[in-house]
Amino acid sequence: MHLSINGKSPGFDVQMLTIPSETSKKNTFGSFLLGKENTETELPLSSYRITDEGIAITPYTEGNLEGIETVYKLDLFPQVTSGNQIVKRYIKKQTFYLGTDKYGRDLLSRMLVGIRISLAIGFVAVFISLLIGIPMGAIAGYYGGKVDAAIMWIINVTWSIPTLLLVIAITLALEKGFWQVFVAVGLTMWVEVARVVRGQVMSVKEEQYVTAARALGFKDFRIITKHILPNCLAPVIIISAANFAGAILIESGLSFLGIGAQPPMPSWGGIIKDHYSYIILGKPFLALIPGLAIMSLVTAFMMIGNGLRDALDVKG
Repeated sequence: MHLSINGKSPGFDVQMLTIPSETSKKNTFGSFLLGKENTETELPLSSYRITDEGIAITPYTEGNLEGIETVYKLDLFPQVTSGNQIVKRYIKKQTFYLGTDKYGRDLLSRMLVGIRISLAIGFVAVFISLLIGIPMGAIAGYYGGKVDAAIMWIINVTWSIPTLLLVIAITLALEKGFWQVFVAVGLTMWVEVARVVRGQVMSVKEEQYVTAARALGFKDFRIITKHILPNCLAPVIIISAANFAGAILIESGLSFLGIGAQPPMPSWGGIIKDHYSYIILGKPFLALIPGLAIMSLVTAFMMIGNGLRDALDVKG
């Protein structure tokens, strides 16, 4: 976070002095989700000069203002014996390809970290929806009657509640947080899977090979899992791709409302929330870049769904 270089346009570059320090370690899974905590200090520079004690720097400032020169001694930099070595090892030119946000953070880095949230929410939400939707739809379609009526009542009640409101209610009940959003989104998407599976099972269970399986005395569980469901998966795969895209949109909306991933964890919806007012303040890229990223990612998964539909469609 470098407040002196906040809100810079894409392509902005500045010299940066890195003052080394120990880096705390996390496990691999924690580092993937939350990043590795780095205690190094980075200072944007306007200029520097080598001194006998070490190096004197002038912090970066805008306009005609001049920063106060500060001297950093050699003992702050390990394995360094002169100011020239400090310049070679610890001063570099850093380019912010997407600019910086209102706190002076690299927008590209935050976008790259934020995509992990979007992809993770998609995978987990789709997994939860399949875990609930496939068994519910299969049971309703196979047994019919009162079982089907009861399950369809649950599906219709859940379906009638607006998705965003239901997610907000579940999120507030489970408290705000990273994993709570995953569960909330997954619990709202199973109804679509269940309806599709129910319709497919009702059609497939009338086939002759299912009748033959019943005649051979196979149990219902085996007939459903071994004979019916494998022939119903094509539409489920297609709708899962659409649900993946929908989960990304829902998570972005929740983060925009402040209910999704909480700071300092970056998410694309949260980045838009922090900078949407900049659209009329002369720096629209701060909100447009994450918006375009969301649109591109959702479009990509919708195209994947269309491609799977064409590939799995049985043509005469």
